[in-house]
Amino acid sequence: METSFLFADWLGTPLWMWLGFLGLVIAILSFDLGVLHKENKEIGVAESVKLSALYIALGLSFGAWVWWYLGSESGLAYLTGFVVEKTLALDNVFVIALIFSFFAVPRLYQHRVLFWGILGVIVLRAIMIGVGATLVAEFSWLLYIFAAFLIVTGIKMLFVKDAEPDVSNNVLVRFMRNRFNVTDGHHGEKFFVKQVNPATGKLTWFITPLFMALVMVEVADVIFAVDSVPAIFAITTDPFIVYTSNIFAILGLRALYFALAAMIHRFKYLKPALALVLVFIGSKIFVADLLGLEKFPAAFSLGITFAIIASGVAWSLIKTRETGKAA
Repeated sequence: METSFLFADWLGTPLWMWLGFLGLVIAILSFDLGVLHKENKEIGVAESVKLSALYIALGLSFGAWVWWYLGSESGLAYLTGFVVEKTLALDNVFVIALIFSFFAVPRLYQHRVLFWGILGVIVLRAIMIGVGATLVAEFSWLLYIFAAFLIVTGIKMLFVKDAEPDVSNNVLVRFMRNRFNVTDGHHGEKFFVKQVNPATGKLTWFITPLFMALVMVEVADVIFAVDSVPAIFAITTDPFIVYTSNIFAILGLRALYFALAAMIHRFKYLKPALALVLVFIGSKIFVADLLGLEKFPAAFSLGITFAIIASGVAWSLIKTRETGKAA
């Protein structure tokens, strides 16, 4: 059998590596859905923490393989991207919690929404990263645009207080309610149901609030990708490293969600840390140019990024503990 096509270059990486990664992701998701969550059940905080640890271990193990097979520079770039994307994904938890609350999604079915949401993310991120990689390869100056965007975004996060998203007045929510038949309540784990339309008296398809929640979760990821995709391209322009670090960081998000949703108030100072990370990642491209370096040293990039995030997490836990004692 002819297998030479497996070694053909695709976006700078042999095709077999892309296929191997996608096969690994499919195997992980199949194990998650077919074994760990074969039956619908509520996920408690303890189980959420264990599953999150498993996904983090898988992501770091893949990073170790990248380090061994592609070299230390690629390994450091992967780990930096993984840490940054994982941290940025934490900020998404708050929005997802608001979406679930607005649509009154029972905890029993939240994992289903998050699971199908991850499948959408895998496709959407592939498209966004593929387009980004093509544009950066053709127009290298775009990296400076990405870097400037990250700096501005980070500064804005530091000094401008975000307003809590109003899901009820969201344009997409209003569009779905006006254009589609929507059920008043949930119908178990179903996204679509067939029932009598009061206006016509005929059986017709309705979308459920569970499906609307899924759509909003996907849209939320696209919005957050506007920050995360430029951030990872500012770390490395290797599409394989960009995509794999993104996906492995996001894969464990739905497992981590159930633990974080219960203690999101403990991470009060994580957002300023995220802002500083974005400013650092964006500025290091300009700093490297000023110093006459080809690129900012990967080891320093990972170390500084990790130090900022770890400091934000530690300070948050310390300050919220003191607040709790004072109360």
